[in-house]
Amino acid sequence: MKKILLSLLALFIFNVNINAQDVYNAIRSKALLSASDPSGNPMLKKFNQFKVDALDYMAIKMKEQMPDSTATFLDKQAFAMNNFINLYMQNIVDTQNQPANYQIYIIKIFMDASYSNPLFNDPDKELVLSYYSDGNSLTRFSLDTDWRRAIIAASMQLKKLQ
Repeated sequence: MKKILLSLLALFIFNVNINAQDVYNAIRSKALLSASDPSGNPMLKKFNQFKVDALDYMAIKMKEQMPDSTATFLDKQAFAMNNFINLYMQNIVDTQNQPANYQIYIIKIFMDASYSNPLFNDPDKELVLSYYSDGNSLTRFSLDTDWRRAIIAASMQLKKLQ
């Protein structure tokens, strides 16, 4: 999995020339800084590494499949992805004193929201589901996610629980 993600990162750095605006760049820069901080919290580093990988994947796929899309679209997706991860982290913290089956249910809400809302319909399931399929990952989400739809889906499911 790491080889694939490193390959994606290298491809992004050397071959992709996207004029993303401030939101995408700010989220990616902050996540990369946190993920590479040797003294940082290991759990936060994992969340931020997912953000970097998801943003890189999104930029590459947009360049390939949506070359006419605007940087604003990329910014909106990046912003929604960041909010999705933050909402997920908040719910993980909020449910830490709940029974294990309830915590698992909350995690599945986010997993399903990510998986059920693809953006590119990428057939490369090994890559797309590399985090999703990894039982040790804290961010078991699909890289191929329409984050704007996913956060709405997760929020609606969470609202039903209240």
